[in-house]
Parts: sequence; structure tokens; C-alpha cells
Amino acid sequence: MWIDLIVEYVAGFTFGLFIFQSLFMKSMTGGTYLQNVRKVFMPELISMNFMMAGMGPIMSFLMMGRDMRAMVPTELLFWGVMSLGVIAGFIVAYPANVWMVARRLKHGLMTERRGAGGRHAHATGSSNHEMSSDATLPQIATMAAVSAVALAIGLAAPANWVNLRLSAHEVGGAIMPPGMIMDRDTPAEAMRDMAAVDPRDVIGRFGLDTHGDRALAPRLDGDVRVFDLETSVIRWTILPGIMVDAYAFNSQVPGPRLRFRQGDRVRINVTNRLPETTTVHWHGLILPNVMDGPAHITQEPIQYGSVHRYEFTAVQSGTYLYHTHDHVDRQQALGLYGAMIIDPREDDPSLRADHDYTLLLQEWLLREGLTYPAMPMDGALPNYFTINGRAFPATDTIPMRVGETLNVRFVGSNNGFIHPMHIHGGPFQVVAVDGQTLQPSARYDADTINVGPGQRFDVIWKARNAGKWLIHCHIGHHTTNNNVEMQGGGGLMMVINVSA
Repeated sequence: MWIDLIVEYVAGFTFGLFIFQSLFMKSMTGGTYLQNVRKVFMPELISMNFMMAGMGPIMSFLMMGRDMRAMVPTELLFWGVMSLGVIAGFIVAYPANVWMVARRLKHGLMTERRGAGGRHAHATGSSNHEMSSDATLPQIATMAAVSAVALAIGLAAPANWVNLRLSAHEVGGAIMPPGMIMDRDTPAEAMRDMAAVDPRDVIGRFGLDTHGDRALAPRLDGDVRVFDLETSVIRWTILPGIMVDAYAFNSQVPGPRLRFRQGDRVRINVTNRLPETTTVHWHGLILPNVMDGPAHITQEPIQYGSVHRYEFTAVQSGTYLYHTHDHVDRQQALGLYGAMIIDPREDDPSLRADHDYTLLLQEWLLREGLTYPAMPMDGALPNYFTINGRAFPATDTIPMRVGETLNVRFVGSNNGFIHPMHIHGGPFQVVAVDGQTLQPSARYDADTINVGPGQRFDVIWKARNAGKWLIHCHIGHHTTNNNVEMQGGGGLMMVINVSA
């Protein structure tokens, strides 16, 4: 931003001195071109100092405010901010310009000079038409000093609140969430990570008829099970009439469910179609380090249009999670995650249930039609919450009969918040934690478990009585939609409908 301000100052001063005052107004000033340059140098410097004192704060606060499209010359907003800055500059410089024109130190567009007989003078270069000022040297020096102080204040004051070291190349086009605290030390990386998804990057829209967490069937390459994942930006419906701009695997939120068996050789090809780099981490799995996924640590990020191959043998069983591991606070918060279910080599009769449901949690921040990554930070707290990409009452209903059992796989795909998940209708038995099956003696009954980011819990719940029994987060705000209850709740809530 400093460079932008310096360029504006130099360009304005150069045009005013060498073009407007010394060339366009030469016929009114008199003298040669070089004489005019020397004559109006100090008046033009004073004028530009005052003008930039007015332009600087307007440009700094508006260009470095919430909507940084104001820094990009190809955006209409840029020219709107520039116009406001010029208007403010003219207003601040107006008194000084009026004084200098009155003292005949310079000319303005409305200056009139009259020759003999009241006719306008048109002669150029004649000494009898040269402009002579009655301003004293102390007056000019005082005006120059005041203009320098005004310029210093106009530039130093914004620098105390916004980071003027940043450029349009670093943050241009980013739109910050309402209420985000941005000070002079806020780095460009933080702004980019917290910025809204650009609606122009959306490649498809999906309504309530399209579900997330759909099982992805692998194809076989010899004895290797091959899954293909592709990232992209989509518009995803979480409630009737409410859509978020999401980062998605295979155009769904959550991403497709990957299911294979313990001992299988697995290959997963990831194609990146995001406007930024990404990687994938296979959360909780034992695998070669080069397949683990953290960007810049075990691999270079996947560039746009590139494909990265992950391959490993599944040596564990249980409920697991895959998610981005490049700018995780942004990308996972925008939907880049999915479930992995690894079936054991040998079935355990004690873990059998009549129904199986995988439940992935997520928080969203939707303001003024724009989607921001929800984070536990000022200005980034979520106002929508979803189970498998839907908020109640658009979440699934699980049909059951009295006496049947339900295996619920709670997956902590949530990125920055803990959700105490509760099931009505009686306690459940916790049978697995983080993919590890508990020994029968270690299993325990509960009715609420805290699901933190990355955690997984497998619980078996028995339908004891007919009716509509809720699964929900026990933080009240997390069962609302933009702070509003709809049909008895919202957000992290779903119904188990038990018939007799």
C-alpha cells in the first residue's frame, strides 16, 4: 500500500507541475516552460502535500478495509475508492490552492487574467505577461511547513491502524468477514486465509436433492483399490434457500465416504481444481511418511490442475477421517473433509448393529451472501452448523423400530470447536474411540460425548421406546440457524424416528 500511495503522490505532483501548471497554464503564467517549472515547483509541492493528506487516509482505510477488491485496478470498486480519495484530496487542498491563486503563486482552472481593455490576454512568453506574486518568503515557507505536517499526519495516522506494507498482489480481491480485527501487524497470509470464497470460483450449484458423504465405489487396478478425488469450489445448499460457497471433494459436502477392508492396498488420486494449493491427510492411519499429506513437510502442495497419488496398505480398521492439510484452518472449515470406514478382517459380533450412520460435524460463517471460513476468532465465529452438510430441519431422519440398534459414528470433521453430542431416549454404549475398538471391559455407557476436532467415537444406541428421539449438540447456539430456531431447533440436530 505504501507503494500505491507513493505512486499516487509522484504521479499527481508530476502531472500538476510538468503538465498542468507549466504547460497548460503557460499562456497565463508567462515565461518559458523551464521558467514556469521553477516558478510553480514550490506551490505545486504544497498543493500536492495537502491533496495527499486528504487522499491518503481515504485510500488507506477503504482499500485496506473489509473489501480489498478496492486495491485491484480491474475492479469497479477500485475506481470508486479512487474517486472518493480525489474528492477528499481536493477538499483538503482547496483552502491552500485558493490562497496561492489569490497570491498569484499558481493558476487554477477558473483563473482569469485580463489584458488592456478588459480583453483576455493570450500572449505567450512575453515578459509583460509574466505572473508576479505578492506572497512573502516567510508566508510560502509557513505554508510549505503546514502542508508537510498535514501530509505526515495523513500518512502516519492510517499506518497506525492498517498494515500499509501489504500490496494488491498479496491481498488484492480478498473480502474480510464483518467484525474481523485487522491491525497494522495483520499479515497477508492471515487475510487470505480468513477471506470469503470468491463467488466467481464456483463451478456448480447443488440443492437439497444432492447429498454429501455418498459412498464412493473404487475401481480395481490389479489388486489395488483406486479412488479418484477432485477438489473444486461449489455452491452447497444447507437449508431451503440457504447456500454456502464450499470447498468440496467430488462436488459434495462432506466428501465421498471411502470404504475398504483391513489389509487392502489402496490408491487415491487427488486432482486439485481449487484456486489455491491443497493436500490430503489420512487422519489416524499408519502409513509411509511420504503419504501422510502435510504441505511443505512430507510433500509439496498440489498445484491447480495437478494430480497427486497417495498409496498405502490399510493395516487398521475402524472409523477414520481424511481432510486437507494445506491452510487447514481455511480449507477444512470450508468443507474439504470426508469419512473413511475400514472394515476389520474378521467381523466382531459384539459390534453388530441393525443400522449404521456416519455423522460428520461442521461449522459455517455466512454473512451478506458471502461464505467465510469459521474460526474461533473475532469476526469469524460461525452462525450455521451442519451434520453431513445439512442443518436441521434439513438433516436426515433415521427410521428404526423398537428393539433395533444403531451404530452412530461421530466424526470430528469440525475444525475449531467442540460439540457435546447427546442422544435422547436413553444411554448408548461407547465401543470405539479414534478408530480403536475398545475391549468389552473398557466399553462404557454415556448419553453425551464431547466430539473435538479430529476425534471419532463409535457408539451403539438401542431404540427402547417409540417416538422421535433427537441427536444434537448440547450447546444451544449450535442448534440454531443464524441464531434462529426453526421447527424446534436447527444446526447440529437430527431425528431418530422409532416406530413400534
